[in-house]
Amino acid sequence: MLVAAKTSGATPLVIACRNGHYDVAEYLIDRCQADIEQPGSVMFDGETIEGAPPLWCAAAAGHLEIVKLLISHGAKVNTTTRTNSTPLRAACFDGHLDIVKYLVQHGADIEVANRHGHTCLMIACYKGHIKIAKYLLFLGASVNRKSVKGNTALHDCAESGSLEILKLLIEHGATMDVDSYGMTPLLAAAVTGHNHIVEYLINLPHLVPRGDRIDALELLGATCVDKKRDMIGALELWKRAMYDRYYGAGQPIPKKVTQKVAAYDYTAEITEIEALDDLMADPDEMRMQALVMRERILGPAHPDTSYYIRYRGAVYADAGKFNRCIELWNYALDMQQSMLERLNPMTQSSLFSFTELFSFMMGEEGKHTTRGRLVPPVDVLEVLRVFKKAVQEVEHGQTMYKDMIYLTRVLVVTLHLACLLTRLIEHHMQSETVTKDIHQAIYHLVNLKIRARYGRTPLHLACCQDVALLGRYKACQFPSPHLAEVLLKVGADPDIKDDDGNTPLHLAAMAKPCPASVAQILLNNGAHLDVVNNNGDTFASLLKGQQVHELVNTAKFTRLSCCAARVIQQFKIPYRGVVPAALESFIANH
Repeated sequence: MLVAAKTSGATPLVIACRNGHYDVAEYLIDRCQADIEQPGSVMFDGETIEGAPPLWCAAAAGHLEIVKLLISHGAKVNTTTRTNSTPLRAACFDGHLDIVKYLVQHGADIEVANRHGHTCLMIACYKGHIKIAKYLLFLGASVNRKSVKGNTALHDCAESGSLEILKLLIEHGATMDVDSYGMTPLLAAAVTGHNHIVEYLINLPHLVPRGDRIDALELLGATCVDKKRDMIGALELWKRAMYDRYYGAGQPIPKKVTQKVAAYDYTAEITEIEALDDLMADPDEMRMQALVMRERILGPAHPDTSYYIRYRGAVYADAGKFNRCIELWNYALDMQQSMLERLNPMTQSSLFSFTELFSFMMGEEGKHTTRGRLVPPVDVLEVLRVFKKAVQEVEHGQTMYKDMIYLTRVLVVTLHLACLLTRLIEHHMQSETVTKDIHQAIYHLVNLKIRARYGRTPLHLACCQDVALLGRYKACQFPSPHLAEVLLKVGADPDIKDDDGNTPLHLAAMAKPCPASVAQILLNNGAHLDVVNNNGDTFASLLKGQQVHELVNTAKFTRLSCCAARVIQQFKIPYRGVVPAALESFIANH
């Protein structure tokens, strides 16, 4: 029992194999009959690996003698972790060539891929282990095999910058396939900024046609602008691409005409070599050219397209150009919502960035930024515009029960935006029309009848301290009396219970300290003061360091019917089947 017991998810044998303690491992196997296949949880590079067998741990950590010990005692050489990673793949990851060879000699399958479809060859290429890549290719590893997302070993080389391995793969017949985003290894190298990979590949006409070569040079130039801040290098690359496009061998290849976008300041792509020189005098125009170019080449579905739009917006915000930032971020958010699955982490991140930006602007309004610009007032219509997009994300994502954590995150961010809107109503007298629009948008959220984790509604979350994402900003404090009041005004149920039987009033009581304003708003809108949760706790019993009479006038909110129900419960007077059926649930709640 002791040998099979786990500490932090790992057995003694797993720990010994992970840390290279040969004598301990041998003792546990020979004298204690430890289960040689019993998996455990181990840490590598700050990441927890679940379901790792002892052999996997020893191979990943580079302990050859322990690997030999385990295999000599019958360890299965192709056993996997929960993510389907084999000991061989683990050894390939960190470049343990001696272990790779030993495992292969004892029957390891070089083609077993993990759950993402990444093979041993792919990981060796990505990590730059050329000796292991050579060995696997010598064994006949599939050079053009694709992962779940469609990338090949050649993609992995291009992304990591391993030119020598890339040459090796091409010698073994690697082809220029596209992944699920339509990206070739050449474009992957251009996106990551590996000039040496791009320069090598574009000189292989049997692999790279002229059009692909032009795209790669243009995309690499855009990467120079946004990732490397190398304007001169970008200009040279764009000139080369332009010359090849219009004066290279064969017919000219005109640029695809794209629609002018307000977020890009209606920038049109330059189509003349002479006009490129003028860009050096206008860095901002050059940055817009890079965004337009990247979207044309990669398309809106590629993560880097929206990533660099958001990046450029953040740079504008740091410079105090908040309107440019908001316009770019909205464009990126629209792109994500139209192209990505609902509740995607990238969309979550965009919504959260808006929340943080608006909170900062509300807190710093009228003050100077580090660049000397005044922080302008927040445009309530811009906050409302983003809030409606967040509600749309919640609405379309609520059927994805497998992603309840994601749904909760997006709902919490949505409520932070709603909190900002309710503060803007209170502190900046809005027109009746704007106030009505805000209330209608929040009503739409309430009317979705959405339930987050633990069965909590938007009103529960508005009264809960744990959901605060931006505690350093006064405009976005939780529990939020302003938000709770509007939620109740548009129809939220003040006594609705979550999975633990807590009403919003219970959650408010758990805040430290409980804000009196939230409790009073709930009670004024019909919340019951003495409702019990599943543990039998009331609002009063959950308060810590506070007395109920300090927060609310209990006499005002105590009803005769509630007193009667409590007496029935206190003295355990039989009531089911005696009182009208409609009263049974009422009594049970006290």
